[in-house]
Amino acid sequence: MGQPTLSAHADVPLYSATISPKMAASGRVHLLLLLMSVPFCLCTVQGLKAPSGNGNGLGNPPANPPVPVNIIGAPGPVNNVPVAPAVAAMTQPRRATGWKLAEEQSCRDDLTRICPKHAWSNNLAVLECLQDRKELLWNYKLNLTMDPKFESVAMEICKSTITEIKECSEEERGKGYLVSCLVDHRGNITEYQCHQYITKMTSIVFSDYRLICGFMDKCREDINTLRCGSINVGEKDIHSQGEVIACLEKALVREAEQQDQAHPIREECKKSIMRVAELSSDDFHLDRFLYFSCREDRERFCENTQAGEGKVYKCLFSHKFEEAMSEKCREALTTRQKLITQDYKVSYSLTKACKADLRKHRCNLDTNMPRAREARLSYLLLCLESAVHRGRTVSEDCQGEMLEYRRMLIEDFSLSPEIVLHCRGEIETHCSGLHRKGRTLHCLMRVGRGDKGSTVDGLCQSALQTLIQSADPGSDYRIDRALNEACESVIQTACKHIRSGDPMILSCLMEHLYTEKMVEDCERRLLELQYFISRDWKLDPILYKKCQGDAARLCHTHGWNETSELMPPGAVFSCLYRHAYRTEEQGRRLSRDCKVEVQRILHQRALDVKLDPDLQKRCLTDLGKWLYDKTGKEQRRNSSMGSQSRGGKNREGTLECLQDHLEDLLSGCGEVVGNLTELQSEDIHIEALLIRACQPVIQSHCHDVSDNQVDTGDVMECLVQNKHQKEMNSKCTVGVTHFQLIQMKDFRFSYKFKMACKEDVLKLCPNIKKKVDVVICLSTTVRNDTLQDVKEQRVSLKCRKQLRVEELEMSEDIRLEPELYDVCKTDIGRLCSNVVFGNAQMMECLKERKKQLSQQCHQRVFKLQEGEMLDPELDYQLMRVCKQMIKRFCTDVDAKNMLQCLKQNKNSELMDPKCKQMITKRQITQNTDYRLNPILRKACKADIPKFCQPILNKASDDSELEGQVIGCLKLKYADQRLSPDCEDQIRVILQESALDYRLDPQLQIHCAEEIPGLCAEEAVAQEQTGQVEECLKANLLKIKHDLCKKEVLNMLKESKADVFVDPVLHTACALDLKHQCAAVTPGRGRRESRPPVCSQPMTWGYIYLLHHLSVHRHRI
Repeated sequence: MGQPTLSAHADVPLYSATISPKMAASGRVHLLLLLMSVPFCLCTVQGLKAPSGNGNGLGNPPANPPVPVNIIGAPGPVNNVPVAPAVAAMTQPRRATGWKLAEEQSCRDDLTRICPKHAWSNNLAVLECLQDRKELLWNYKLNLTMDPKFESVAMEICKSTITEIKECSEEERGKGYLVSCLVDHRGNITEYQCHQYITKMTSIVFSDYRLICGFMDKCREDINTLRCGSINVGEKDIHSQGEVIACLEKALVREAEQQDQAHPIREECKKSIMRVAELSSDDFHLDRFLYFSCREDRERFCENTQAGEGKVYKCLFSHKFEEAMSEKCREALTTRQKLITQDYKVSYSLTKACKADLRKHRCNLDTNMPRAREARLSYLLLCLESAVHRGRTVSEDCQGEMLEYRRMLIEDFSLSPEIVLHCRGEIETHCSGLHRKGRTLHCLMRVGRGDKGSTVDGLCQSALQTLIQSADPGSDYRIDRALNEACESVIQTACKHIRSGDPMILSCLMEHLYTEKMVEDCERRLLELQYFISRDWKLDPILYKKCQGDAARLCHTHGWNETSELMPPGAVFSCLYRHAYRTEEQGRRLSRDCKVEVQRILHQRALDVKLDPDLQKRCLTDLGKWLYDKTGKEQRRNSSMGSQSRGGKNREGTLECLQDHLEDLLSGCGEVVGNLTELQSEDIHIEALLIRACQPVIQSHCHDVSDNQVDTGDVMECLVQNKHQKEMNSKCTVGVTHFQLIQMKDFRFSYKFKMACKEDVLKLCPNIKKKVDVVICLSTTVRNDTLQDVKEQRVSLKCRKQLRVEELEMSEDIRLEPELYDVCKTDIGRLCSNVVFGNAQMMECLKERKKQLSQQCHQRVFKLQEGEMLDPELDYQLMRVCKQMIKRFCTDVDAKNMLQCLKQNKNSELMDPKCKQMITKRQITQNTDYRLNPILRKACKADIPKFCQPILNKASDDSELEGQVIGCLKLKYADQRLSPDCEDQIRVILQESALDYRLDPQLQIHCAEEIPGLCAEEAVAQEQTGQVEECLKANLLKIKHDLCKKEVLNMLKESKADVFVDPVLHTACALDLKHQCAAVTPGRGRRESRPPVCSQPMTWGYIYLLHHLSVHRHRI
């Protein structure tokens, strides 16, 4: 084929060519396609010098060069536009062979500055590079698009296409609308020649906004108002037309962000702007401003990316925040991204990839929604995400495009006009200079959480929540680049078993929160994101997938991409977890799969109180009142629990503080804290940090119950029972004890107790809320029924069993009995400050110092001891210290007779010394007051008022009688006036006290000086063989205090009445009693009187007895 020649052909000067016969049939089409090259040449031929000679490829000039003509051949100006001198130059002769436009002097400077070197040898490439350089080009292109004859050519080439496209067939002819319409619908053109033709026309049309169908008419006023540049020819030169469009686009973006309300763009111009952006979406060359702004960046970042189908846009978008990206290009890209957020069709790749899915899932058929909202990127994402979350099919290509744009929204907050508008103040105050890679958004999230000491405006909070829902980072953590980079090391170590991009990655990260594998930056980013995810249950894709049916059935929810003002943040999840723990009797419950996910979320929320929107909202006032003014206390708690929280504001410390002040909370806050605590009692796994701290003891002692899919309070009960095992560490102990203390505030907080006794509480203890009061109420009822031998207990059997468990747990720590603890706090600080709580050690300390206690504390301790003596199983220290001895001696003994059994085996050679010492302590306590000895009290219930009423009249109900009643009964025993049952019990007491003086309170009190003075060695030995008593008897004449003498004489009198009550005497005379007095009934002094039946020779022991009695006979 020969070189093209410039000639006058018919009506218009255009390129001609030597054409082979094979191509003749389609010659007109090729000529028309060549016509598209003319504008590119016209822009730079002005001023070219006409060489002489024959043309060698550009053709010979005609004999009479024609006058400049318009497209239809008429000489003179076109549409009143002056014809530039360059038009005349078009008809000048050119070199025939080897002519290069780049060699012309007038073009050389522009070529060197603007066009890449590899294009210099190609005239057409040079012309394309320089097409926007002169105003003459625009005049010619305007004529080209508006001329009716040119339209007739288009109608001939695209005849079938125009018929198929209804909008184009109806366009008015002669105004350039037909060509513009075909450009608009070029994506639907299937006819090859027409498609080629329109593709060339596109590059012409988009080089100047005034060539676009109706654009100038619709936007003329806005261009002038906004001062976006002149619409008059020649006033602007370099890239002016692209800058006009860019100016309008920026104004449209500002208006969406409500930053520029002074000059709102008219609606018809808005549509034209968006349409231009949409039509230029496939080829970045068509966005002239962006093209010129990003040419160098394109070469730097996207050199190997082919133009077309929006590929260059996508490439540049992905590098937008690179350091090497020019600021001008970054701004142009941001403007285009903002236009995409307003209308997703501005993205060619997204529209193409998701076109079928949008139609399939009816995402653009909502007649109740304004088109502007329907076209928003956020709506498209929400609609298609809804389909994905509901298990519908969305093509991989579409999901890939969605992923890119969701990441784009997270990375650059400015793409969300609501964020820019409503969060401007927060950004300026807290988040300036953090624009790149999503750091601004995370900063706003942190402010929204309240981690910076202030909160965000409600509108800003709503805008953040909307953006998070649109981007949906919960479905793929990689969308959030800041989180991805911060948590990469944690994911590689702790979550490497989970597929990359899987939604479970976030759950895995939450499970490792506050562990050694977690890093601080990841922790912070994770909590910032989870704060917003927790406020919309749909943002957890696994939860939504498993629970959408349950939510619709039980909570009356809307679709995934629908919202309701009647559903506040967290309301749906609150509804779900209320149904998760219902019993079959209580009605509708969650499906098993949904319940598992609800429990997973609850476990995660337990790590940070701010992840519970209902709690944070309703407790805002109380948090300010109780939490922040007790920082030191809170930090100590966090430290003891090992929460590892940065800043001391984690869930454990915050919730614990609220639980501690439960009675003082506002009603709304108290309700939500109470409900949450009640829920914890049923499923302690919700307290993730506690479970983590208690793993060693759970694995060793509670693995059977911890493996159950449903925890009904068994794990916590097991932890309490094993609280003092060697595997129990301090962190776990603190957590378990705190939970026990909180349970005391409301019986509902003990799940097993609540389920076992709720009917009994309603019937027997109505209007009682505190657990300790409920326990006392029910225990009193059980005791009274037992004492009265009623046929049927009022408290149910299942409640009595659980009541026993609660009573045993309460006995372990004085703090679990709030009323006792409150009145004894001062005494504890004064007398037991070095004693640690737990293991009933504090209670034991108070018992041992009972005489030093304040009156109120003393009274409470006495009441407690009275209950323990009535039911020794409640005596935690006794049961703990003597646990093995109970197994050895008292396996089959009823719990209420446990102390009696231990006393009977106290002097056995197999008795453990520590247990023996504990038994002695309890005996000493019992002998201080008959009320602390239930067996004696029952046996002597008639004798006590009969013989000891004066003592009773002086006594109070809650203080010891210091052995006075027992002393009274001892005297009557010696006088042989007691009833047989009472006599038997007093004999036992006399026998025990004869071996250990400490069991005789009156002797201890009245002989307090004599014992250490006369019998110091015997007292220190504490061998419990009666040595102190024998010492006092032997030193009777040395005793100065009459009351002490009286007590010693009473001992002698008691021995005279019955040799069995004096173990020393009985041991000395054992053989004599066996041989001489075996037939004599014990008691009433019969054996000492040596009746006739006892006439055998006496041993030296018996002689000693008679001598001992005769010496002191006159005193007795």
